[in-house]
Amino acid sequence: MSASAVHSLWTTAATAADPIAKIDAPKIEYGQLSPVLIVLGAAIIGILVEAFVPRRSRYYAQMFVSAVALIAAFAAIVALAAGGYGTTKAGIAAMGAVAVDGPALFLQGTILLTSLVGLFTFAERRLDPEQHGNRVDSFAAQAAAVPGSESEQKAVKAGFTTTEVFPLLLFAVAGMLVFPAANDLLTLFVALEVFSLPLYLLCALARRKRLMSQEAAVKYFLLGAFASAFTLFGIALLYGYAGSMSYGTIAKVVDGTVQNVTPALADTMGNDALLLVGSALIVMGLLFKVGAVPFHMWTPDVYQGAPTPVTGFMAAATKVAAFGALLRILYVVMPGLRWDWRPVMWGVAIVTMLAGAIVAITQTDIKRLLAYSSIAHAGFILAGVIATTPEGISSVLFYLAAYSFVTIGAFAVVTLVRDAGGEATHLSKWAGLGRRSPLVAAVFAVFLLAFAGIPLTSGFSGKFAVFKAAAEGGAAPLVVIGVISSAIAAFFYIRVIVLMFFSEPRPEGPTVAVPSPLTMTAIAVGVAVTVVLGVAPQYFLDLAGQAGVFVR
Repeated sequence: MSASAVHSLWTTAATAADPIAKIDAPKIEYGQLSPVLIVLGAAIIGILVEAFVPRRSRYYAQMFVSAVALIAAFAAIVALAAGGYGTTKAGIAAMGAVAVDGPALFLQGTILLTSLVGLFTFAERRLDPEQHGNRVDSFAAQAAAVPGSESEQKAVKAGFTTTEVFPLLLFAVAGMLVFPAANDLLTLFVALEVFSLPLYLLCALARRKRLMSQEAAVKYFLLGAFASAFTLFGIALLYGYAGSMSYGTIAKVVDGTVQNVTPALADTMGNDALLLVGSALIVMGLLFKVGAVPFHMWTPDVYQGAPTPVTGFMAAATKVAAFGALLRILYVVMPGLRWDWRPVMWGVAIVTMLAGAIVAITQTDIKRLLAYSSIAHAGFILAGVIATTPEGISSVLFYLAAYSFVTIGAFAVVTLVRDAGGEATHLSKWAGLGRRSPLVAAVFAVFLLAFAGIPLTSGFSGKFAVFKAAAEGGAAPLVVIGVISSAIAAFFYIRVIVLMFFSEPRPEGPTVAVPSPLTMTAIAVGVAVTVVLGVAPQYFLDLAGQAGVFVR
C-alpha cells in the first residue's frame, strides 16, 4: 500500500470520528505558575553558564543568576498572595496539576527564603585556607575525579571549583516548589524526583572527607529510590481504586460523593484494600522524606557525610516541602479516611518524638546530633498534622517557617568551627568555644535554645502552636508525650551550651574561621527570625492562619 493511500486512510478516519481530530490545547496559567517557572528558567540558564562562560567568571555569574532568580520568584509569590490567590482567588492551575492556594504560597515563600539563605552558605569561599593561591568553597574541585587521585590533585592545583552546585540547587528548589502544591499524584511524583536527584548529587560533592560524602550520597540515593518506588506503587494502587490521578476526584470516590460511576469504577470502589494499601505506601514515601521513624535511618549518615551547606539547605527546605505534600494528601485526598490514618500517625509521631530525643543524647558528632534533633522535630510537627483542624494546618505552617531558619543558621555556624582537617564536628572539639570565640558560641546557643523550645525563641512559639492545635483536636495524650520528649531533648541542647561556656578550652582546639559577609548574612537572618518569631509571633501566626485553607 502506498504512503499516500495510508495517509488518506488516516485523514478519512480522523474526519469520520470528529472528536479525535480536535485536540484541545492545554490551558496554562503562566502568571500563577511564575515562581516555579522563574526558578526552572534560571536553572537552565545556569547550565548554559557552565557550558559557555569561562571558568574564572562562572562563580560570579552563577551566584548572580541564582540570587536574582530566588528573589524574583519570592516577589512573584508576594504578588500572587497580594492578588488574593492565597484566599479568595485560590484555585487549581495547569489543567488540574497544581493548586495555587494559601498553604502552597506560604510554603513556597518559606522554601524560597530558606534557599536564598542556603545559597549564601553554598557560595562561601573564605573559610578554608587558600590552596595554591585560589580561594576554595565546601565543594570538590572536580566532582568526576576519584578522591585522592592524581587528576584530583591537578584540579586542586589548577584552582578548579564545582560551580554546577548552583543550577543543581535551583533544580532542587523548583521540585520543592511544585511538591507541596501538586494537585494530582503524577505531578507529586515528578516533583519528588526533580528535587531528590539534585540532592543525591549535592550530597556527594564535599571537598574534605570525600569518601564519607560519597558514601552518604549512595545511602541517600538507594534508600530514596526505595521510597520513590513505594510511592509510585501506592500511586498505581490509588489510581486503580479511583480511576483518576486528581486529588479532588480521589477524595470524592473515597467519600462516595462521586457522580457518573462507570461499571469499572463501581468494581474497584468497593475494594478498600487498594485504597488502604495505596494510601499507606504514598504516606510512607512522604514520611521517608520528612525523616520520621521508622523511615529515618538515612538522616544521621547523610547529614554527617554531606557538605555542611547542603545539609543545612536539605534539612530546612526538604522538610518544608515534604510536610506540605503530606498535609495536602491527608487533608485533601483522605479526609474520608481520617479514622484509618489518624491512629497510625499517632504511633509514628510518638515513636518519632521519643526516638529522636533519646538517641540524640548518645551522639558525639554535632551534625549527627542535629540530625536526630531534626527527627524529633518531625515528630512535633506530626502532632500538628494529627490535629485535623484549620488550626492544625496553620500551626504546622508556622512551625515549618520558624524551624527552617533556625536549622540553616545552626548549620552555618557549624561551618565556622574548623581545625586542620576542615570542620571540627566532634563535640569534644567544641569544649570551651565560648571563651575562645564568645560571639559564635552565643549565636549557636540561641539556635540550640530555639530547638529546645525555650520561651522568647521561635521554637517555643512553634511548639506552643502545634501542641495547642493537637490538644484542641483531641490528641491531648500526644501533647503530654511531646512535652516529655521536649524535656529530654532540652537536656542535650543545654549540655552543648554548658560544654561551650563552662569547659576549659583545649590548647590544640579548633579555631573559628572568619567568614565572608555571605555566611554572616545567613547566620544573622537565622538569629533575627528566631528572635522576632519568639518575641512577636502574632503577625506571622495570623499570616499562617489566613494561609491555612486548602483549595479542593
